[in-house]
Amino acid sequence: MRYISTRGQAAELDFAGVLLAGLGTDGGLYMPQAWPRLSPDALRALRGLPYAELAARVLAPFTAGSIEFADLQAMCRRAYAGFSHKAVVPLVQLDTNIFALELFHGPTLAFKDLALQLVGHLFEHVLAARGERVRIVGATSGDTGSAAIEACANRRNIDITILHPEGKTSTVQRRQMTTVRADNVLNIAVDGNFDDCQDLVKAMFADAGFRQEMNLSAVNSINFARIAAQIPYYVQAALALGAPDREVAVAVPTGNFGNILAAWAARQMGVPISRFIVASNRNDILARFLASNDMSVQGVAPSLSPSMDIQVSSNFERLLFEFLGRDAAATAQTMADFRAHGRMAVPEPVWHAIRRDFTGFRLSDEETLAEIARTHRESQYLADPHSIIGIAAAREQGPIGLPVIAAATAHPAKFPDAIVRAVGVHPPLPPHLADLYEREEYFSRAPNDLAAVQTMVRRFANRNTV
Repeated sequence: MRYISTRGQAAELDFAGVLLAGLGTDGGLYMPQAWPRLSPDALRALRGLPYAELAARVLAPFTAGSIEFADLQAMCRRAYAGFSHKAVVPLVQLDTNIFALELFHGPTLAFKDLALQLVGHLFEHVLAARGERVRIVGATSGDTGSAAIEACANRRNIDITILHPEGKTSTVQRRQMTTVRADNVLNIAVDGNFDDCQDLVKAMFADAGFRQEMNLSAVNSINFARIAAQIPYYVQAALALGAPDREVAVAVPTGNFGNILAAWAARQMGVPISRFIVASNRNDILARFLASNDMSVQGVAPSLSPSMDIQVSSNFERLLFEFLGRDAAATAQTMADFRAHGRMAVPEPVWHAIRRDFTGFRLSDEETLAEIARTHRESQYLADPHSIIGIAAAREQGPIGLPVIAAATAHPAKFPDAIVRAVGVHPPLPPHLADLYEREEYFSRAPNDLAAVQTMVRRFANRNTV
C-alpha cells in the first residue's frame, strides 16, 4: 500500500513512512493511493471475531508491505488486552433503532484510546526495526493528549510533547495528561485555544529545518495511522447490526472530523453505511457548512463538550480531496485560501455531492444538558456531553427504519460537572483513576508563540546532552 498527499507535492510513502512522517512535507495529509475493498463475503467472515482479530484483518491492507500480518495481530492483541470491557467496543441499544457504540473502555476513558493504544505499539515496532528515535508533537482539545501520553509514556525510542489550551479542557482531561510522570513526556499549556495549539503543531512540521533536527512525528489525526486504527470499530458495529446485508447510519460527535472520516473510510472499504450525521456543539462550523455551504471561521466558544471546541477541522481536507476528484492542486489552493481568508470556497456541485452523504446537527449547551437528562430518564443511560450530541443527532436525523450507530466517545466521569447539572449524579471515576484529583501535576506554560514553543521542545529533546 502506497500513500499520497492531499496537496500533491510530498513524496509517496508506505505505511511505516506515513506513520513516522505524520504530516506531508507539503503541509498535506496522507491518504491511501486507492481504498482497499472488502467483499460482502469477506465482511461476513469477520462476524463474531474478537475485536483485536477483526482489527488486524481490517488494517492488514493498509499496513501491507510495511508490517507482517503476524506482527500486526500481536500488536492488536496487546493494544486491546487492557480494555475494561471484554467486547472492547460494546453496542448498547437505547431505542428501537438507536445504538450507542461505547468507545470509552480504554485506559483514558475516551475513543482516542482505540487508535492510540495500537499506534504506540506500531511506533515501537517500526522504530526498533529502523534503529531510530522520534519526537512526537501533538495538540489536544482534551482527549488525544492523555490517550497519546498513555500510549507513549516510557517508550524507549519516543519523546512526546503535547500542547493543550490552558483552562479549556475539563479538570479530568487535564489531570490525565499532567499527572503522568515519565521522563519522555512534556506537557505544555498554551495561552490560547485548540486551533492555536493545532496551528503551532502544523507550523513546527512546516519548518523543514526544525522538523528534520527534531525528527518530528505526529499522533494527532493528521497521522493517517490514527484514522486507519479507527475504521475497525465501525466495521464491527455495522456487522453486529446486519451488515453487509443491511444498511446502517452513523452519528458522530465531531470536532476535528477524524472519527467520522474513519466511518466514511469503512464505507469506502465496502461497509454499507448510508448516512453520516455530523454532530456539533455551539462551535458549529461543520453543521453550518452542511446546511448552507458556509465554512467560515467564527472563533471558538467554550462549551460543555470541550473536545469539540474546534473551528478548523483538519481532517475535512481529506474528505475535500476525495470529493474534488483527488485533485491535489485544487485541494491545496482551497486550503490556502481558507487559511488566508477564514472561509472555504467549496464549489456548489462538490457541496451538493457531500450533502448526499453527510448531514449536520448541532446542540447548544442548554440543549445538551436537556438531552443528557432525557436519555437518562427514558433509556436509563448516562451519556457524557459529547456522546449525547451524537445520540440526539441519531434520534432527530437517523434515517427511518435503519439502525443508527451513535458514537459514545467519552466516559461520563470525564465531565462530572455537566452530568451533575443535568441529572444530579456525580459519576465516579474507575478504580485506576480514583485518586486522580490528588496526584501531583507536571506541566509547563507557553505563550501562543511558535519560537517560544520550539525552544521548549528543543530543550526537552536535548535535556540529556552534556
